[in-house]
Order: sequence, then structure tokens, then C-alpha cells
Amino acid sequence: MPLSIYNTLSREIETFKPMKQEWVKVYYCGPTPYNYAHIGNLRAYLFEDFVIRTLRFLGYRVKTVMNITDIDDKTIRDSQKSGKSLEEFTQFYTEAFLADLEKLSIVPADTIAPISGLIEDMGKMIEWLIKKGYAYLSDDGSIYYRVNKFKKYGQLANLDMSGMISSVRIDNDEYEKDQVADFALWKAYDEANDGPNKWTIEIMIDGEKKILNGRPGWHIECSACNYRYFGEQIDIHMGGIDNLFPHHQNEIAQTEAFTGKTFAKYWMHGGHLLVDNKKMAKSANNFYTLRDITEKQKDISEVLIYRGFRLMALQNQYRENFNFTFDRLEAGINTIQWLDEMLRRLKRYTEKLPETDTERSGRGRLLRHDISREFRDNQQYFVQEFVEKLENDFDTNAAMTIIFEIQSYINSGIDSEGFSKEEAKSLFDLLKQFDEVIGILDFSILTETNEMPGNIRELALLRMVAKSAKNWWEADKIRDEILALGFKMIDEKDGWRIEKIV
Repeated sequence: MPLSIYNTLSREIETFKPMKQEWVKVYYCGPTPYNYAHIGNLRAYLFEDFVIRTLRFLGYRVKTVMNITDIDDKTIRDSQKSGKSLEEFTQFYTEAFLADLEKLSIVPADTIAPISGLIEDMGKMIEWLIKKGYAYLSDDGSIYYRVNKFKKYGQLANLDMSGMISSVRIDNDEYEKDQVADFALWKAYDEANDGPNKWTIEIMIDGEKKILNGRPGWHIECSACNYRYFGEQIDIHMGGIDNLFPHHQNEIAQTEAFTGKTFAKYWMHGGHLLVDNKKMAKSANNFYTLRDITEKQKDISEVLIYRGFRLMALQNQYRENFNFTFDRLEAGINTIQWLDEMLRRLKRYTEKLPETDTERSGRGRLLRHDISREFRDNQQYFVQEFVEKLENDFDTNAAMTIIFEIQSYINSGIDSEGFSKEEAKSLFDLLKQFDEVIGILDFSILTETNEMPGNIRELALLRMVAKSAKNWWEADKIRDEILALGFKMIDEKDGWRIEKIV
């Protein structure tokens, strides 16, 4: 089946058809680096990561661009409070944001563009919009977009324009949904609020050159970024649902007035993030960054927390609200550990199989090279089902059910000693292929060694002696000692093994 996408613009599921076959152009709004990203922000970037990974997995050649909104009401305000320059302040939080992406295995955009480097591009767009009557210069030197000039305004946000508050100007970057009004493309310099932060554009208005000091409005930044790196049109524009209005609606108004062409063919929006089914807010004491979560879960490996959070996002339909709870996170971490155990079992099973074709199973199959028809059919089923789920509007939740089917299939096959060495290797390849999308499996497990410190081995042997003597209290005490040293002892039907805790 072809790839289908829910398009916010049409509010319908549509068959995906790129504008041009050679590249799919994808843009998504980047952060405003005035603080650490909260988990609602990061959930949006996870959804976008799954979309991009899926497109590439399905064979599309994809180019991605993300902006960094380093000029904004909040970055200017908070940089001055901190006593740091705007550049130093935003660079710190940009690096923290990119570090969070890495922790969550989010592939960074091909191009990451701070909008402070796009002032000239914005000036050219603003000049053209004034020339064509879509924008005007106010008495204080600010420039506003004339909303009633753009006839399709409100289409993306599905607004009923008749009941909206209008005929006013808004220079705040964000405002309420019933405030349809002319919005700022350029804000005149205000020394009291802007301090040392000032930029300049030169534009022609009615044949006269104007030199305007100030800073760009929020919405023009993304339009200029898209035009600089992608030109007039893109295939997919993504973002959180909270950016749909006014930001994305205003992007369309600016860009399409400037180019005369459809800006983005497909618009994709991720749902809101809730905490315990409530809106996340500092006033409600349920506001979390990734750092807050790891601080609250000090007894759990940070890597497991990151992987567990990523799994939670995979198991949530991207257009639906995402409800974060610590119980759900714990369940996700447990599932990650079960997946890790599956990989370890398959590794140990494969290592025990012979390197030659001389040994056969009880059913007469060669234990090294044989690949049965049944195995091939199962592999084909897993691939077809996984792809089918993803092609249904990037349904990662359904795709994860296939991963769990494979997990059960592998564990059952190991229990029955039903895989040849080639089949086991093929299963590793399959999982690596699927992990190009899900990004939660830890293949470093395959290079783990069984080496352990001498004191750990000595304790393990003492525990086995205690178990043989049915001294269960002593056996449990030694097990806890091993755990406190960063290792865990796992009993198996044919003995035991030691694993280092991640």
C-alpha cells in the first residue's frame, strides 16, 4: 500500500506524493533557546524523528531543515536577566537542546539554522510584501502584515473569520486564537526592552530607502529560513499542534503572498503532552524537563530512562495527546530491559551454534547454514506487516506490536533450539533494519564480554554454594551484595551468568 498521511490542511488522510521524485523537503520548527526543553517539546521532536526515519526507511531521499529561534521576546528578556549576551545565552541552551536530542536518539536535521543569520533574507521578504500591499510601515517604525489582504487566512487553523477580533495590531510573538489581527513582521527597536540587542534592515518603500533598527517578528523567521534553504515550496511542514495558530497560519500567509505558490503540500501536527492527564504547568508542579525526570529517578540508569521515554512516544499515535506518567515510564523501561534480554539470549544462542556444517538438529537440519522455508515466510511476514503499519500515517504504535511479535518469536525459537546460525544472524539483521525507525534497541550488547571482576565471580560462586545448601537467606544476601557492586546475577536452567548493570 502507498504511504498515507493525515494532512492538517485538508483534515483528511491523503496518499503521499512528493512534489519532485528526487528529494522530499521537510521542515520543522526548532526551539526557542531561553531554557531547557521540556518533555512536551521533546515529544514533538520525537514524532518528527519517527516521520523522517520512516521516510528514509521506505526509500525516500529526504532533506531536512530546522531553525533555531535565537531572536525572540523570551531570549532577549531572559538573556538580559542572566547578565549574558544574547549569543552566549542562546548558544548555551541550543547546545543543551541538541544534547537532549542525542540522548533520545533523535537524528538532527541536515541543516540547523539560527535565525540571527537570516536577517537579510527577512528584509528582502518584508520589502516585497510591502511593495505588493501585504505589509505596511507603522508610525513607530514597526512593520505589520495586513491579514485581510490574504484571502486564505485561517484555512489551516480552520478559523471562522466572521467571529474573530480584528482591526488591531499585535506585536507579541504569541497570542490567543480569537485574536485574528495584523501581526508584526519587524519590531521597532525599544531600548527599554531590547537593551543592546538591535538589528538593521534596509528596504525600499515607495522609492525611498528606509533604514530600520529593531528585530524580526517570530513568524517571518521560519518563512525566511524555508526560502533560503528550500526555495518556494516544501513537501512536509511539521510541528506541535500548539504552533498551528498563529505561527503556522502566519507562515502560510507570508510565504504564499511572497511566492504566489502553495507553501507546504502536507502539514503534520503532533498532539499535546499531558502529565497525569493534566496540562503541564509549573504552577501545577507537573512541569518536567529531561533533567527533572532523571533527577527523580536516580536509582535508574539515565540511558534506560531516555530509551523508555522514546518507547513511550513510539507507543502513542502522534496526532493524539501524549499522557506522561512515571508509571508509564517505568513500564517502558521494563519493556526496554526485556528487549535487551532478548538480544543477549539471541547472542548467547548464536555463539553456542557450531561453526561448521557437520552438526544437525534433532529434525535433521544443519545447525549452521540451513534456512527453512517457514523461517523465510516468517521474515517476509514481519517485514510486510512492519512496513504496512508505518505506511498507515506513521502508525508507530502498531509497528511496535510487530517488534513484540518478533521478540516472542525469537524467545520461543531459542527455547526450542529452532534456529540455525544463519537464521539467528538474519534475525539480528532484521532487528537492525527495523531499528532504523524505532531507534530503541541496544546493539552494543552484541559486543559485550563475559569478563567480570574477580570479587564478583567469587561472590557468585559463594551464592551457588549457599543455594546448593538451601540457605536461601544467605543466597539472597550475596545476590544483593553483587547488585550493590553494579552487577546482577541471573539464574538459568543450565547454570548462571553475571551482567553489568547499564
